Amino acid sequence: QVQLVESGGGLVQPGGSLRLSCAASGSVSSIYAMGWYRQAPGKQRGLVASITTGGNTNYADSVKGRFTISRDNAKNAVYLQMNSLKPEDTAVYYCNAEIRTISNGIRRTRNYWGQGTQVTVSS
Repeated sequence: QVQLVESGGGLVQPGGSLRLSCAASGSVSSIYAMGWYRQAPGKQRGLVASITTGGNTNYADSVKGRFTISRDNAKNAVYLQMNSLKPEDTAVYYCNAEIRTISNGIRRTRNYWGQGTQVTVSS
């Protein structure tokens, strides 16, 4: 019951920057964390960065120091600022939202995904 809409992908030269945006709608009050994953051709989808409602962040080692994830809880949005981009950053980037709810004493977790946005780093 959460919809994610992504934007901001595109073509950029090595060393350039892009900012990805993801807006969530639906049952946004139950969102515990949001994040970004990416998948390059022939490779598995992997975590790029995540952030909880409280502001705790986690980054893949390959992007730490170059990428910054942020979240606007009032707007139910998450952003990924990507600097010093490298060709190996080329991938489809997917927005993710983790929902946590408690019903009848049972904790439940659900994950929702955006449609993906292409990021291409090439000269």
